[in-house]
Amino acid sequence: MSLSIQSQQWLDTALYPFENRFISLGAGQMHYVDEGEGDIILFVHGTPAWSFLYREHIAELSKNYRCIAIDHIGFGLSEKPEAFDEKPESHSFNLTEFIEKLDLKKITIAVHDFGGPIGLSSAIQVHDRIKQVVMFNTWLWETKTNPEAQKVDNIINSGIAKFLYLRMNFSPKYLLKKGFHEKKNLSKKTHEHYIKPFPNKSSRASLLNLGKSLVGSSDFYQEQWLSLDRLEQKPWLILWGTKDEFITTKYLDKWKKRLPNAPVREYACGHFQKKRLTKLVEGGVRVSW
Repeated sequence: MSLSIQSQQWLDTALYPFENRFISLGAGQMHYVDEGEGDIILFVHGTPAWSFLYREHIAELSKNYRCIAIDHIGFGLSEKPEAFDEKPESHSFNLTEFIEKLDLKKITIAVHDFGGPIGLSSAIQVHDRIKQVVMFNTWLWETKTNPEAQKVDNIINSGIAKFLYLRMNFSPKYLLKKGFHEKKNLSKKTHEHYIKPFPNKSSRASLLNLGKSLVGSSDFYQEQWLSLDRLEQKPWLILWGTKDEFITTKYLDKWKKRLPNAPVREYACGHFQKKRLTKLVEGGVRVSW
């Protein structure tokens, strides 16, 4: 199922003032934005987000860079085909296809949440096209031995989770709010832009299936972790919200051990970080590298 831009009356062009672009991939029609000129910054989102997550970064950074942000198949304004499995490895394949079709080079890739394993695994595959990495709260290692991940996996594979995700749109309506440490940073209008891309049961399968991949794709994550040496020597910048209830500072500690030379900026914010980090991303791109 594809979303018609004309039918999205909820889409506030003041909040999201970008030209909507689409590209045909093997898995379906992918929506993306491509703003500005110069060195490329490619933004990769997680769940239940879409390119809207990066709107303020794009508005600021596109003054000096070419900012590209995709919507994964099944998310945002991209097509939501029922046959697509929504596994991170499949999203990674799509991202690689996208990069190669647009022939993107010297990329600064910025990843967050599930966008970490998706974006980094793609970056590993096309490492010669990657210039540097900006990383928000995420992971890239096995999850099946993590007790907290196991608890989430047991819940999300239950009948009640299926009901909540598909009937109640639970992920963007309720879980998303827990990602904001300061609730004032999620206005009602902004929140609607995370809820509205999933108007019915069939469109919400992407949320449930990607959630099941937290542990379901554990071996895939570990495979990428063991292949990270292809990116390790490139410049990294880690921007971490220390009040994240989902991806905590325990994850950051593991990243610090793996990437001891990467500059780290820690902030007292939640899973979803605000516009105030834009300047630090820009500072990292311009100064640290």
